[in-house]
Amino acid sequence: MTAAGKRIRALLPAASDYAPLRRTWRGDLLAGITVGIVALPLALGFGISSGAGAEAGIITAIVAGIVAAVFGGSNVQVSGPTGAMVVVLAPIVASHGIGAVALVSLMAGVIVLIAGALRLGRAVSFIPWPVIEGFTFGIAVIIFLQQVPALTRAEVAGASHTNVVVTAVEALANADGGYLLWALAAVAVVAACMLLLPLWHRAIPASLVGIALVTLAALWVPTPLADIGELPSSLPPPMLPPMNAALLGELALPALTVAALAAIESLLAARVAASLADTGPYDPDRELVGQGLASVAAGLFGGMPATGAIARTAVSVRAGARTRVAAVAHALVLLLVVLVAAQPVGLIPLAALSGVLMVTAVRMVHLTTVRSILRSTRADAIAFVVTAVVTISVDLIVAVVIGIVVAGIFAIRSLSRATGVTREAVQGEPVAGDERIAIVRLDGPLFFAAADRVADTVNALDGVSVVILRMSQLELVDATGAHVLSEIVQRLESRGITVLIKGVREGHVELFRTVGVLRALRHHKHLFAELPDAIEHARSHVARERAAG
Repeated sequence: MTAAGKRIRALLPAASDYAPLRRTWRGDLLAGITVGIVALPLALGFGISSGAGAEAGIITAIVAGIVAAVFGGSNVQVSGPTGAMVVVLAPIVASHGIGAVALVSLMAGVIVLIAGALRLGRAVSFIPWPVIEGFTFGIAVIIFLQQVPALTRAEVAGASHTNVVVTAVEALANADGGYLLWALAAVAVVAACMLLLPLWHRAIPASLVGIALVTLAALWVPTPLADIGELPSSLPPPMLPPMNAALLGELALPALTVAALAAIESLLAARVAASLADTGPYDPDRELVGQGLASVAAGLFGGMPATGAIARTAVSVRAGARTRVAAVAHALVLLLVVLVAAQPVGLIPLAALSGVLMVTAVRMVHLTTVRSILRSTRADAIAFVVTAVVTISVDLIVAVVIGIVVAGIFAIRSLSRATGVTREAVQGEPVAGDERIAIVRLDGPLFFAAADRVADTVNALDGVSVVILRMSQLELVDATGAHVLSEIVQRLESRGITVLIKGVREGHVELFRTVGVLRALRHHKHLFAELPDAIEHARSHVARERAAG
């Protein structure tokens, strides 16, 4: 098989994906059932919160859950609608309508699929931890605030603003007091169940118990609470969503944003999932391929874009998942709910689902992690805060980009400070004329951010005849650093100062030759491997100069 064929084969499912199944199938099935129960209210809630509807949420959990499990790069990743995707989709629905969601899912899926085929999966490793946590914190705040309109009165969910903070404030200002009291009571019941029942027994599906209690109470006592409404009793047939050139152009940027988010969140979730238990490594490129196909499939069935869901994946792993069968089983459990229980599920009050999402949002924020970042370094704290604020107030992808830029600026600033420029005394017994010799040791990285400082320090040398540049401790040198070195040599030589270079690392020789550092020396013999040889040459030069003077 050719190299290209091997690369393509590595991105496709293989029998080895299920090698452990003979000994793990019981745990995989149990985990699938468990996470399916947990995923039901989340799929419904995220679908409604995005504006696409409960039907889109559960269709995505089923279709994308199966496709991503089979084609993805993680053995245990559970995929479906997530809070982060809801945050991106809500303004798209507000601007283009519900009909645009399936098309955006299709377009974004193709983009993610191409990214996987181009082997871009490792790119997520360039996102710093404080940026990831700031991103997560911002998403949690948005998910929580998105529930406010639904708790004030269902009719105001389509507020006139796409910014979640403005929408929440507007909803509270126009709240129906009576409805709000009923809704808060439903949230309180669900939250109490989710927080207290696990203390009694971890196996209890606390969110479902809370939803069931609120639903039964709403059936028993007349309330104004709006419910989910009618759900389909089967999956719709796959079909291409309506599209035209103008609509594709309008949705190009939103689709790119969704694709970027799907790729980032899925890769982060897969990376975390691989660390939860001994479930084997994950392939980031194959994960992108799987998630891309999952979003394409979800769009064909009228669903929404999908990503890896770390919370559901963690539940699955803790319940015993070790292969992809667990994620497939979770999707089949949800399919069974659609086929046999669509009518009772449609009676669930929306306020109960809001309670589930609010508790989920609160659990996304780990105060110990936030405190650790804020107390670590000023650069990390600023990157965290900026990312969180921009996520909430502007846009998720913009927040990640700005967070990376902020973190990068501080990292470059810190790295540039590690560049050392030190003048050393001439070694050995003092010789007349040694005061005319300057030995300058360059340490650490020499790149664009530190190059000018190095140049200013060396060029400020005065009263010397020879400058020895010690370069054996230079670690990283970029083109800018090498260019500045050549300018330093040229400027010193133009002042009549002889420059000797000692200890050029083998990895820097070609760069120095290409940029002109070595060519700038007065003589090719002014390049030395050992410092004593350079000092001896410098002393002979000074001696000749003194004799001539």
